[in-house]
Amino acid sequence: MQNDALDGGFATPAIDAAHAFRAVMTAMAQPGTITAVSGARPPAPLSPAAGAVLLTLCDAETPVHLAGDVDCAAVRTWLAFHTGAPVVGPADCTFAVGDWAALLPLTAYPVGTPEYPDRSATLIVALSELSNTGPILRGPGIKDSATLSLPDITPFRQNAACFPLGLDFILTCGDRLAALPRSTRVTEAEDA
Repeated sequence: MQNDALDGGFATPAIDAAHAFRAVMTAMAQPGTITAVSGARPPAPLSPAAGAVLLTLCDAETPVHLAGDVDCAAVRTWLAFHTGAPVVGPADCTFAVGDWAALLPLTAYPVGTPEYPDRSATLIVALSELSNTGPILRGPGIKDSATLSLPDITPFRQNAACFPLGLDFILTCGDRLAALPRSTRVTEAEDA
């Protein structure tokens, strides 16, 4: 277990973290854009993309909630060694990671306050599929519209209705990621 915790971080931390940071920022700035990330080899069940996001955005002052199967000794040890991020409950986290079902209910996470809307959580959602099919996305960073496979449309619609409060989402699958900021409006294709 100890050797596993030492493995799986970025081989060239400054370069790999810079590439991963750019991928996350591109995904946030252009909702629906799917980007590949590399360099992280976290323990299962974390995907390489989720691991890269955690290595890039988390440190000792970034509370993380591990949901469902992700909350295991291997992931806790890996996260502690590589980031120092404290593991907390959903109400106190800055980031939460897990599959969609494990992350529910979304009401458990901080959505910010009118004075500090940035004090909300970002959910790193592990998906079995990530593609540019499905619901229509519109909003800042999207020229006309985009599409993205989502696990459920209703929570994303409700989240956008709370803007400027709300959650941000980083969707991961294998070594790929996409983002859905709270400012993105989601509709079914026939509602467009």
